[in-house]
Amino acid sequence: MATITAALVKDLREKTGAGMMDCKAALEANDGNVEAAIDWLRTKGLAKAAKKSGRVAAEGLVSVAVKGNRGVVVEVNSETDFVARNEEFQALVRTVADVALEKKADVEALLGTHYPGGGTVQEAISNAIATIGENMTLRRAAELHIAHGVVGQYIHNAIAPGVGKIGVIVALESTGSAAELAALGRQVAMHIAAASPLALDGSGLDPAVVAREKAVLAEKNAGKPAHVLEKIIESGLKSYYKEVCLLDQTFVHDGAKSVAQAVKEAEGRVGAPIAVKGFFRYALGEGIEKQETDFAAEVAAAAGQG
Repeated sequence: MATITAALVKDLREKTGAGMMDCKAALEANDGNVEAAIDWLRTKGLAKAAKKSGRVAAEGLVSVAVKGNRGVVVEVNSETDFVARNEEFQALVRTVADVALEKKADVEALLGTHYPGGGTVQEAISNAIATIGENMTLRRAAELHIAHGVVGQYIHNAIAPGVGKIGVIVALESTGSAAELAALGRQVAMHIAAASPLALDGSGLDPAVVAREKAVLAEKNAGKPAHVLEKIIESGLKSYYKEVCLLDQTFVHDGAKSVAQAVKEAEGRVGAPIAVKGFFRYALGEGIEKQETDFAAEVAAAAGQG
């Protein structure tokens, strides 16, 4: 039997919003397995869909760069938030994004690409490490490209031009007005930053995620006739898609419309059909767990008192 620690209960509570005792019971019923406990809570009607973002643990900056029908987003990590406020580091991250825009947004290829002023991107990062005195890594990079249209962009929590904590690019394919498309692209990018969709539509979701959602719905409605259960699962999936699929989500700028409806309505202003072809949303440090330390204990140990 796994030991159910307070930290484990706290983690489950943060991910589900369920009560502390319910979280403890869920963990005990599932031998400490957090993901299984999430599903257990949901079958009992005690939790909504699990939060997907996880704890933001790494520091650094996200940057986007866009030129017409091509856009990139990059994330460069540092050890502390102090470095993110360093102007040299900010310039480095912006320049890496610019290089990715001109060349290729692939981490391995990008590290070996020429950096303005001399050397490679990897050498520029190494030089910044030596100058600033803190470890840094180019964690990830992604790009979008369309034949006709624009790539919308948005930086949330920007601490300097072009760099911040969340970066979004979204590709809008259309032969219509570039100016109108750019305005719409920014609105959709802002929506993505706020709503954090997992995919463009249901077909883009990981099949394992859909299968898990079906299993939760089936367990929650166990005992109902097969034909009734089928309709419940179908309805439940539609509701789930409205939570996690971009085109099905309620548009943050107009609660009376879905994103798909808002884009369709914008075709009149743009003067041509619009297709949302893809997006990337980078939230700084998502998926990275930072090791928690006892600062007082560290200081005591350093002073020979630990």
